[in-house]
Amino acid sequence: MADYMHDDPKLVERLRHPATVRAAFGEVIALYSEPLYRQIRRMVQNHDDANDLLQNTFLKAWSNIENFRGDARLSTWLYKIAVNETLSHLERERKRRGISLDDQEAALINTIEADADIDGDALALKLRKAIATLPEKQRLVFNMRYYDDMRYDDISAILGTSVGALKASYHLAVKKIEQFFSTDD
Repeated sequence: MADYMHDDPKLVERLRHPATVRAAFGEVIALYSEPLYRQIRRMVQNHDDANDLLQNTFLKAWSNIENFRGDARLSTWLYKIAVNETLSHLERERKRRGISLDDQEAALINTIEADADIDGDALALKLRKAIATLPEKQRLVFNMRYYDDMRYDDISAILGTSVGALKASYHLAVKKIEQFFSTDD
């Protein structure tokens, strides 16, 4: 598992004290910006939207830092905020554009094809397109497991879904991606 998923108890403790919270939160931003950005970006496919959602994630975390009691890990709490912000954004965009869930797949693939911010070979592009065909929750599970190498327990804590359901979702996502590769030539 990635290092940023292992919370530093001293950092969490400093977040709880008014005298050290500001500096500690600066460390949180430095530590979690990149992994949270990558997670958000894989879902929204647009650099500017991902940056805005990352900023919203940290603003929401900062405004609720006094409510963070440490029941969950800091990393889990931040990922949960980022995922909720991302899913809310996707829903707002779908409504704003009048796009159905089915049409969203085509819109995502068009965004991926037009994305000048991403370099990658044809195979990586094809994988991004295949992932874009997955339903949002399946896409989240696949991204967290495949790209971030998260444990199912951690994904379960973030998404509030049982480990068994996550394993099934990941398995289905892999099958759909394999199907995409075998039929999309």
